[in-house]
Amino acid sequence: MKDITAILVHYSDKTVLQKALTSLKNVNARLESVIVFQEQGRLLEGQYDFAGQLQFITVKNNYLGNTLNATISRLASLYVLLLQEADYLSPSISAESLQLPDEKTMLGTFYRNRNITLQRPLFLRTSFLKQEQFLSSHQLPFKEALFPARFANVENSVFKDGLLKQARKNSSTNTVERQAFIQKYQLEKIKPDHPSISIIIANYNMGEYVENAIASCLLQNEQPDQILIMDDGSTDGSHDQLKRWSDGEQVTVFSKANEGKAKALNDLLPHVTSDFILELDADDWLDPDAISLIKQYLSDLPKDISVLYGNLRRWKQLSAEADVLFKGVSQGVAVNGLEDLLTYRFPLGPRIYRTSILKKEGGFPVVSFENGRLYEDVSVLSQLIKRSSFCYRDFTVYNIREHRESITKMNQSKWQEFLKMLRSD
Repeated sequence: MKDITAILVHYSDKTVLQKALTSLKNVNARLESVIVFQEQGRLLEGQYDFAGQLQFITVKNNYLGNTLNATISRLASLYVLLLQEADYLSPSISAESLQLPDEKTMLGTFYRNRNITLQRPLFLRTSFLKQEQFLSSHQLPFKEALFPARFANVENSVFKDGLLKQARKNSSTNTVERQAFIQKYQLEKIKPDHPSISIIIANYNMGEYVENAIASCLLQNEQPDQILIMDDGSTDGSHDQLKRWSDGEQVTVFSKANEGKAKALNDLLPHVTSDFILELDADDWLDPDAISLIKQYLSDLPKDISVLYGNLRRWKQLSAEADVLFKGVSQGVAVNGLEDLLTYRFPLGPRIYRTSILKKEGGFPVVSFENGRLYEDVSVLSQLIKRSSFCYRDFTVYNIREHRESITKMNQSKWQEFLKMLRSD
């Protein structure tokens, strides 16, 4: 009985793809079709086996998730076999050995690279895949996160070792850093606990990236109490993107005329009901364990501390269509006064504010410099450090995306002028 569709994604060259296709011969008796998703500009068509069964689908602009959703919705086969990157089936697998017990929806295996172990979905019921959509590329930090974000902690799954082999393993710093991030999707889900924390986001024309920021908040192993988003008069259509995420419960989206980030964040403050606030820029994203790790540090934070912060992981956005490249981790240091803050080597973050103190101090100051449209983070921190203390802890859960459209990057020349204004106050 031909009841399996094999789907292959993220293959980089024809030699590796040929090895994966050859490994499918052991299950050919059950293969209804084989579909290879290839990236635009990296075409893999050639002379392969499975004549009449093999189909190539070109994914435009890295929208693999959307293309997979459309393709899977049309499948008639009972099962889907997933292969990715450089994977190929172990020779021990036969058509008869690919089985799922009645109560199970997924058979998975493990991929290991250095000290990282990743769960790999391998054999799934098509009906299960049709129930929930894959995220699109602009909702994820990089393409390798597509399957881990979708299949983390799937109920009724079973995992076995040794079902897959790899034609090659990539151990570059960029790849290993991505895999370390992806591994966090597999963390056990935790029920919300005190202290409570909300995430606030101000968006202005970040349609390419803001859904990645929101998705990263929802893919946490411990959920935030609130996700509050203000669209600050965007003109790129991103407000319509944001509205699709608003559920009126955990995620709430607001909009206003464009007046700058400080005013946008201030308009969110009255809606915050949590003990602490995590500020997330619309073009950045969080690790899947950000909330649970931050809460560990908040649980015994002294009452006079207004801001908790840590380290920043930096990524370079090569272009709007391309993936990100890992640059490194900016290690935080203690800030003990205004001058320490003003000479900090990079943006202080992630910034977790104690809600009561932030509201008592009037929120984010709208300073005269550029009418509060620039450096709102330094403005509020310089106000808070005069009346309270900050706390640094050595943790890294916040990802900064460096790109050409960054408002701060486009206004670097104004930084010294801004510092002069702060020191004169």
